[in-house]
Amino acid sequence: MDEQRKKPSPPQGDAAASGQRLAPQLRMMVKTFWYSPGRNKLFLLGTAVCAVVALTAFLQIKLNAWNKPFYDALSLKDFLEFLHQLAVFGVIAGALLALNVAQAWLREMSKLKLRDGLTRDLFDQWLVPRRAFRLSGAGEIGQNPDQRIHEDARHLVDLSTDLGIGLLQSMLLLACFITVLWTVSEGVTFSIAGLSFVLPGYMVWLALIYAGIASFASWRVGRPLISLNAERYAREADFRFSLVRVNVRTEAISIYGGEEDEKDYLNREFDQVLSMMRRLVSGITRLTWVTAGYGWFATVAPFIVAAPGYFAGDMSLGGLMMAVGAFNQVQQALRWFVDNFSLIADWRATLLRVASFRLALLEMDKLGDETGRIELVPTADDRLVFDHAGLASPAGCTRLSEKHAVINPAERVLIIGKQRGGKTSLFGAIAGLWPWGCGRILLPPAQTMMFVSHQDYIPPGTLRGALAYPAEPAQFTSEEYMAALERTKLAHLSPDLDRDARWERELTPEDQHKLAFARLLLHKPRWIMLDEAIDHLDEEARALVLDIFGQELADAAIVNIGQADTRRGFFTRVLHLIEDPEGERLPPYAGTPVPVQPAKLEAPAG
Repeated sequence: MDEQRKKPSPPQGDAAASGQRLAPQLRMMVKTFWYSPGRNKLFLLGTAVCAVVALTAFLQIKLNAWNKPFYDALSLKDFLEFLHQLAVFGVIAGALLALNVAQAWLREMSKLKLRDGLTRDLFDQWLVPRRAFRLSGAGEIGQNPDQRIHEDARHLVDLSTDLGIGLLQSMLLLACFITVLWTVSEGVTFSIAGLSFVLPGYMVWLALIYAGIASFASWRVGRPLISLNAERYAREADFRFSLVRVNVRTEAISIYGGEEDEKDYLNREFDQVLSMMRRLVSGITRLTWVTAGYGWFATVAPFIVAAPGYFAGDMSLGGLMMAVGAFNQVQQALRWFVDNFSLIADWRATLLRVASFRLALLEMDKLGDETGRIELVPTADDRLVFDHAGLASPAGCTRLSEKHAVINPAERVLIIGKQRGGKTSLFGAIAGLWPWGCGRILLPPAQTMMFVSHQDYIPPGTLRGALAYPAEPAQFTSEEYMAALERTKLAHLSPDLDRDARWERELTPEDQHKLAFARLLLHKPRWIMLDEAIDHLDEEARALVLDIFGQELADAAIVNIGQADTRRGFFTRVLHLIEDPEGERLPPYAGTPVPVQPAKLEAPAG
């Protein structure tokens, strides 16, 4: 089945999510790290970062104080004092260099540990049994989980660490240098129209006013960047998915000569990305007028502010340079918000993407809380019974044509449904993946059942492990493995039984299908549930599988949920999935905003 993707209509889920309140999302992420196994290591790293930043701030105060004797020595042409101050500078600068290196190491290690904790937490939440399956049908929030777990989580960790350390450093510098700036400017006398007065710490007040105006302007101009970044990441994820899709289907595309169509499709997806980037360029350009203008004026601002004291004779040249240095440090601390606003907008957008994804994972267990449940009843009876079972889905309700259907051992039953008519939902309901609906399904013992979907699972590891799955490889002998491979025309794989490889990439789709049936030959289950697993086989492979079902697995009940029987005589009974207009409908997931027309993603058929 080819993938079909409908373009979502506004509002976009992630863009809308960017308007959510920040505090609950941030609180959830902080709790995630607080309860993570690596909490103690993160706490030690955080303590070390605080200590290094504090010591750096202390030495920067010493370096600023060094300005006064150094420039005074220059103004007095005191050569010996000049050499002495150079030596003092060497000691302070050497210590600051060592602290800068330590801070860089601690920053990168903090990123490593934070990413370790966040990514493993997302693994744990995503791969809770049945959650990933339910998430895939939850609308836009379920698209591209790989993007959220890989790129968004990495970006969030990088931004959080850099911004967090930068904010801590700015706060300590502000606390330290405001005192210095107050001290050097508290005794300056102003004379205006014959009146003399003293404004204690006037440079501090001017620095606060100057930075406050710039910060407010940055916030007003840069605020739209938050939603723009959120939507950009959503469009980037769509584009990445499209590239992966084309890469997976290169053979089919080439056979049908579809390169031009795919190129047009990729161009349209890329145009969406470029459109968002253009809007971001405009937003960043407007913000740069504020931040760059602030930065250029800050070059002369401290001299202008300190000029009254210097020209009035209340400051020496060294005192002037010390005041300028202190003013610059205060400005650097106060302008942290201005300099980092675009990064803060990026951080918030990324935080909301990761946090909304994690929240959606937690809420998957509550999906359809108000919808009825199909009662799964494990029994010791060797039969499968559908007792008034109905399947609720967002599209409606479906049920079997027979309200009470009993399937006995060794029966060969075909269950036919329309395209998108609930076939996969029925398969999932029998497997315990799709709980929504009504009625009961009475199941034979679980250890006697095996499920084969149209795209069967091949676990990572050796081929022997893939064949034995979910049992341990030692449960079967090498002779049994080789016999199963030979029977399914995979004998050429026998020498590779113990080779560790990514078999879903190395094997052709046809061989992957045959591997699933070789696994059945090893396990010999009494009940085999198929989800269109034989419908897409070629004639030769289908004949081989049906021959296996008629001989080695003749005692097994075969239930194929799929399309019409193209091989008359194999299935002894046919049931039909029909719509139930009076049945219950499953409401769509509403925990995170979703588009009006949610994009539908379907796994590539093997």
